[in-house]
Amino acid sequence: MSNMPPIPEPEIIVRKVRPKGHAAHHGGAWKVAYADFVTAMMAFFLMLWLLGATNEDQRKGIADYFAPTVLVSDRSGGSNGVLAGRSIEEPDGVAPYSQRAGLTPSAPFQSASGARAPRPADDGQLRKVESEIRSRMARDPGLKDLAPMVRFTHTPEGLRIELIDSQDYSMFPSGTAIMDPRAARLLAIVADAIRDVPNRLAVRGHTDSVPFSAVDTLGPANNWTLSAARAEATRQALARAGIPESRFARLEGVADTEPFIADNPLDPRNRRMSVMLLRSS
Repeated sequence: MSNMPPIPEPEIIVRKVRPKGHAAHHGGAWKVAYADFVTAMMAFFLMLWLLGATNEDQRKGIADYFAPTVLVSDRSGGSNGVLAGRSIEEPDGVAPYSQRAGLTPSAPFQSASGARAPRPADDGQLRKVESEIRSRMARDPGLKDLAPMVRFTHTPEGLRIELIDSQDYSMFPSGTAIMDPRAARLLAIVADAIRDVPNRLAVRGHTDSVPFSAVDTLGPANNWTLSAARAEATRQALARAGIPESRFARLEGVADTEPFIADNPLDPRNRRMSVMLLRSS
């Protein structure tokens, strides 16, 4: 028995399984980043399309629609100010509430004349009215050629809408206050755009400096009475289009004292009607 060879011990094989660490790099994070990139590119090309498909007035209307209106209430602690809510008058530096009453603009400013500037919400509403009138005129084939005769001016007092005569077209026959039908249609568009806003109206008539060749005892006898009669005809056209009497604040005829073309008092563009959409007080 001692001459038998020794029995070899069994061989032990150790198998090491290493985790596949590179799999973690192929998760879903890249999908999120790619989706963000595609969304950004879609928004970019949409912006380019809007810039190419709209005019300046339409882009202004879009910008006004998204313009924020920030108001500060009477319980505000002043955290939107320069001192971020801290007070130099309180011992602990904390302002309990603002001393202003009601809702006021967060950044009021003064005009050149010292009058208080309009509220942002009011200004945005007036610009929407302007955009709406422009759009309605562009959609009316019979009034497209009159679009250059309509002028919009934003002033501290409100939105001034001027209907200006030209060499080829006049809203009223010479020396009369009988309104042309196309001018009445144009005023109906203005009335439709301003009917649902609460702002009051001021109507003003202007004439050129052409003197009367004869006196009509049944009608206007000079440029003063003519401009006033045309202002009244404009007011009546707006009233027939649905503007209630209570909306009218002023009616004025200023003759040729405020020419549109100052260096040429006889220019037909000095004949115009002005409808002012007054800012709310």
